[in-house]
Amino acid sequence: MSNEFHIVVCGSIVPDPLQTLEPVQGAQGPELKNEMMLPAVLDPWAGHALYEAANLAAKNPGSKVWLVSLGPKAKLQQVMMNIAQKVPFELVCADGSASGFTDSFEVATVLAQSIEGIQGLDKSKLLVFGGWQSASRGSGAVMQMLGELLGISEQFQGVDKLTAGDDGSLEIMERIEGGAYQVSACNGTPAVLGWATGELPEPPNNPQVGMQNMRLVMPALQQAKPADVVQGSSLAFAAVELPQQRRETRVVKDMPVEDMAREIVEWLNS
Repeated sequence: MSNEFHIVVCGSIVPDPLQTLEPVQGAQGPELKNEMMLPAVLDPWAGHALYEAANLAAKNPGSKVWLVSLGPKAKLQQVMMNIAQKVPFELVCADGSASGFTDSFEVATVLAQSIEGIQGLDKSKLLVFGGWQSASRGSGAVMQMLGELLGISEQFQGVDKLTAGDDGSLEIMERIEGGAYQVSACNGTPAVLGWATGELPEPPNNPQVGMQNMRLVMPALQQAKPADVVQGSSLAFAAVELPQQRRETRVVKDMPVEDMAREIVEWLNS
């Protein structure tokens, strides 16, 4: 027996991790140097969520996957040319900043409004997926706020595995401290899941899937509504800078734990 899920994956773009990022002060606040020129990729955590969503949908006929994204249309289009070849989904996008210098609540508000506007979405079957963290700004707050705005109280963060039962129940494995996991039982949808890395590799490109997706991706990009999460924000940054290296790492074999702790305390107190 299978279940039917309506899975909404929230994910945007981030600069390619291989690039050197330098924060600068722009006309509308902090931004990355040459940000619009940097090559972009789908946020890795959102990617894990998307691949898990597609896998769950494939196992449960009748299910459907939407990718809801907030980002500049031109950059989204570049990234979707690649992502669209991975798994089937329908794109819903809002045209705005995908910068890490945005307010988590305002981003969550835009995502919630985009989800509320999806035609044919059945909230009784709804699973909202997203990244537990982000490569642009790991506040870990957007998914929780989004769930509250949508009125979904069943929320799980740091998810690595989701198992759907025949009766529609969900078993969810979340990361906790010390490399341990917490396994939770949920009666069913709706629920919000912030994914860690999941268990699936990145799917290979499938040109047929890409052609099917792009027929819907291009109209979605053209119809994207502007979402100003920078200029209208109440969030202000006093200063931004690259993390400074403050301590040289030493490799010492068989150093007693007490000596390690003492050295760290001396460094903290210096």
